[in-house]
Amino acid sequence: MQKILGYLRKAIQKYDMLRDGDRICVGVSGGKDSVVLLYGLSLLRRFIGIDYDIIGLTLDPNFEGSPTDYSPVEDFCRLHDIEYHIIKTHIGEIVFDIRKEPNPCSLCARMRRGALHNYAVELGCNKIALGHNYDDAVETFIMNLFTEGRIGCFSPMNYLSRKQLSVIRPLVLAPERDIRRAANKNALPIVKSKCPADGHTNRERTKEFLAEMERNDHGFKDRIFGAMCRANIDGWGGADIAITQNNR
Repeated sequence: MQKILGYLRKAIQKYDMLRDGDRICVGVSGGKDSVVLLYGLSLLRRFIGIDYDIIGLTLDPNFEGSPTDYSPVEDFCRLHDIEYHIIKTHIGEIVFDIRKEPNPCSLCARMRRGALHNYAVELGCNKIALGHNYDDAVETFIMNLFTEGRIGCFSPMNYLSRKQLSVIRPLVLAPERDIRRAANKNALPIVKSKCPADGHTNRERTKEFLAEMERNDHGFKDRIFGAMCRANIDGWGGADIAITQNNR
């Protein structure tokens, strides 16, 4: 986990993500990114010099009309003294059975996001941490460019004034391959998604496109990410660049 802790620390410092007294709700889907994030933040608070608390929160979408077994994550959190909650929802039923969405990912994401924000507030949290990684950022930028014809991405950190919550993404500097390696090496409890659309999304197609470009032109993804940072698109340049641009 040493490499992951380095990525976390760098992102937290670059984007000024954490302050003393923060109570952070970590959204835990059960996938490798969110579980590595939860474990990484629990380890990092021992030496980063910032006093914060973390809570793991899983929203069970109830895909295919049945709950997912998150007991491996529960056992892991109990072992490492991490507060953890599982909330049962009907998101899967609404998206796939009632609405029968032809493109379910957008609605599912909105519903999960709204529920996560509400429960984070109920738990007394002022920040939500999500497990988006370096590859997710580049993929989202390409998807927005090619699919929607716009230049943009999610932000490393943003504030939701209506909920008085900040959303942070401490893994955004960590490549997916290093996250996967950390999850395997530390035998972290990964719960396989039961989503019917898993593996058949626009993101998967974008991932394949970027992998092909990277094979033919090494450094392709790094150059895209570098351009996002230099242009400070959606705050990717970091706190220092934002201050410099505002003072011009």
